[in-house]
Amino acid sequence: MNSHQHIQRPVLVVGAGPVGMTAALALRSCGVQATIVEADPQERIRAGSRAIYIHNATLKLLEQIKPGLGFTLARHGLTWPVKRTMYQGKEVYMKKYPSAPPNELPAFTSLAQVEIEKHLYQACLDAGVEFVWHTPIKHVKTDPNGVTLTSESGKEWTAPYIIGADGSRSVVRQELGMKLVGPRSSDSFLVVDVKEDPDHPLPLVRTFHYKHPEMGGRNVLYVPFTGGWRIDLQLLEGDNPEDFGGVDGVRKWLPKVMDPKYADRITWVSTYQFYQVVADSYTDVHRRALLVGEAAHLFAPFGARGLNSGVPDALLSAQAIAKALEASDPNEAEQAILAAANERQFAAEYNRDCAGIALEHIQGSSPSMNTKRELAASLSSMVPSLGRWLDEGPYGPRTNHVKMSTKY
Repeated sequence: MNSHQHIQRPVLVVGAGPVGMTAALALRSCGVQATIVEADPQERIRAGSRAIYIHNATLKLLEQIKPGLGFTLARHGLTWPVKRTMYQGKEVYMKKYPSAPPNELPAFTSLAQVEIEKHLYQACLDAGVEFVWHTPIKHVKTDPNGVTLTSESGKEWTAPYIIGADGSRSVVRQELGMKLVGPRSSDSFLVVDVKEDPDHPLPLVRTFHYKHPEMGGRNVLYVPFTGGWRIDLQLLEGDNPEDFGGVDGVRKWLPKVMDPKYADRITWVSTYQFYQVVADSYTDVHRRALLVGEAAHLFAPFGARGLNSGVPDALLSAQAIAKALEASDPNEAEQAILAAANERQFAAEYNRDCAGIALEHIQGSSPSMNTKRELAASLSSMVPSLGRWLDEGPYGPRTNHVKMSTKY
């Protein structure tokens, strides 16, 4: 490829994942042309279902960016009618979700990320977003006037602004000197997806088990999504993930917690550790680049904070760039970018703290936390707020202080 090829665009988005496509849609909604540059070829195969849960607030934002998109995702996803929380096999909390009226978005929708991406891609095509596939970026350079991307083939792309949506190994972040900061837990977790049996499906109930009685005190979370189930097994300290992971490892324990037929319906297995990291800056020194999604932060899946925080990252970044492009002087433009960067960095640090609370809440082995959980479980039938406190565990409790005084 000729190294002197030089292509200019108003705004470049690096990465064609769900957050990158959302950023491009948000730019189009602000009247700004958007070009997505993606390292992989268009026919790439995206393994696993990864993000499967979209909050109501996220659906509303997507509907705002591209009218009809929120309702399309809701229609193709499912909203389970019941969620349950169990403690050592005993129900401690149950909540029913009413169906949303036809003209309102539901409380959430649950569908595989590959399906989410399919609908976002179609929305992007409808909005006139340009896609450049199979173009890995090697270098990123900013200066007071804009950004230059250099692909591995030597082609150069320039723009006044870019949005880095290129995931956890973000080239944009690394090239511009931003770093992910925060702890990484030694706790290991397994995520398993299984395909539903359409002839004999399970009831649509999201269930979280503290100390599943068949799994030696390990926690198990079941989440239904369109066409399948996500099972999250939280391993104990000292467990070897290789003993539980991989398709063969999962087949050994899955029949203890689900109908044995699902051991032959496994579609994806992944092992992960609990990240709590946020970029030390969401923008470069020249205020020409903004990081969004997993380029900017990595959280554990509890509370579905990844995609659901990436969408507002994308929207605010797009709005800031639109404002900067219209600014009457460079200082005003810089302030628009910096304000968005700071707001989303603050939000990510809050989410990181919530994720840390969630880990301690459901997995913490301190005597005080063990006592709180045991006491809450034993009293939940008499004091419903204690069951609700246990239920909030995987999300980072919203009920910050639950009184467990002796009067109960």
